[in-house]
Formats: sequence, structure tokens, C-alpha cells
Amino acid sequence: MKSARSSVVSKKGTPWGTIIAVVAILALAGVVFGYYYVNSADKREQKSREEAAAAFAPSAENPDPSLKIPGIVTQQYEASVHVLPTERVAYDKTPAFGGPHDGFWAACTGIVYPNPVRTENMVHSLEHGAVWIAYNPDQVTGDAVNKLRVRAEGKPYTMMSPYPGLDKPVSLQAWGHQLKLDSVDDERIDQFIAALRLNPSTYPEQGASCDALGPGRFDVDAPPPFDPAPPGPDAKPMDYKGTEGAEPDTTGMPGGVPGGVPGQQPPAGQQPPAGG
Repeated sequence: MKSARSSVVSKKGTPWGTIIAVVAILALAGVVFGYYYVNSADKREQKSREEAAAAFAPSAENPDPSLKIPGIVTQQYEASVHVLPTERVAYDKTPAFGGPHDGFWAACTGIVYPNPVRTENMVHSLEHGAVWIAYNPDQVTGDAVNKLRVRAEGKPYTMMSPYPGLDKPVSLQAWGHQLKLDSVDDERIDQFIAALRLNPSTYPEQGASCDALGPGRFDVDAPPPFDPAPPGPDAKPMDYKGTEGAEPDTTGMPGGVPGGVPGQQPPAGQQPPAGG
């Protein structure tokens, strides 16, 4: 009798199916919890960065707070000097942050360009009050790119793109201002953006748009590519005064001038949130 009872017990065996199901549920719960924890931590970190950078917001008493940022480089440039889409400029800085530029600006409504974009178009966007985040694609990859992306994607008057051959991992540009950095975690990235994006004291074409002008002008889905070759002897010099006919067709733009009327506020919906 005892032996029969033992046989019945042994036949029941270990409930491996139940154990595996429980382990799978726990593992899934861990993944979900971890995702939300990391995501929440990233948002908290971003909020903390933005709050710290708020001290660099421009004011009447301090119209250009970027001058307090260690490493900032500034340069005066003449505005509204345009070249044709087929022409290049022999820029004095790399990446350029002012000077002659294409008559059509690059879309800068929080666009993250996956490929390098023609410098002459990007510089025009700086004239409109945008910040350009450039990075060396050989040095900034994977999660590091994402850390830059959150500063640009969907943010008005901001754009981001790889820049082959960049001498530092990260370079920030606003009109007449540049800051080069070794790390995507550098707090000066947020300080630069807070100080210079749409700062009315530092860019010449207030009220100018960041919207793309469309195919045949600037197509955000197929932007003119970056040319890594040095400018040739026919490139326009930095003291160039402009090409007749290089002005864009501004039909339908506010005021009938490139990007709007000087002194106008940015178009509705394009003013960035405080600290954003």
C-alpha cells in the first residue's frame, strides 16, 4: 500500500508549466517597471537641466547671458546677404554661424536631420533666431545621439544634424555665437539654448519663420546635402555683398519680406515654452 501511494506522488512531478508562467510574468513586470522608471528618470533629468538653464534666459538687464558661458565664441556678421542655391560660401568658421547664406532657410521647427545638410541653408535659419545642434557622427553615436535629440526634436526654432569632420563631438550654433563641447552631458548645452534661441538681442530677423518653404525651395524630406569638399576658388567670400535674384520668393510670407517683418513676434505656435 505504501509503495502504491509513493508511486502516485512521484507521478505528479514538478509543475514546470506553472513555474515558467510565473517567471515570465515577473520578468515582464520587471521590464515594464524598468522602462517606466528609466523613462521617468530621463524626464526628471531633463526637467532639472532646463530649470538650471533658466538662469541663462535673456532679460533687459542681461540681454546676452551666453557671454557668461565658458568657451563661448562670438563674431559679428552682416545679415541678409544671400547666395544662390548653386553657390557656396568660403566660411570662416566650422561649422559656420553667420555670414552670407542661401536665400532659402532650412526648416528649424524642431527638426532632427538624419543626414548632413548644406551649411548655406542652415546658416540662414540661425539668422531667424534658431539654434543648430551639430555633432560628429564618428564620435557621437547610439544613446549619446538621443541625449542631443531630446534637446531638439519638436522644439521650435531648433534643428540638429550630423556634421562630418567636426573637430569636437558637439558644436552649438546661433547667429554670431558658437560653443564646442566634448560631451553630450555638458550642462552648457542647455545654457546655450536658453540664452540664444529666439533671443531678440542676438539675431537680426525677428519674426522670421522656421517653417520649410517646400519642394523647389527647401524640402525638409530631401534637403540639399552637405558638401564635405573645401570650397573652390569660385566660392563667395565672407565680405560678399549678395547676388541679385538670390532673394527667395516670399509670396504669402508676413510682410512680403524673407521670414516676416523685423520686430514681429514669431508666428503663432512657434514660440518655445519657457525653458523648453
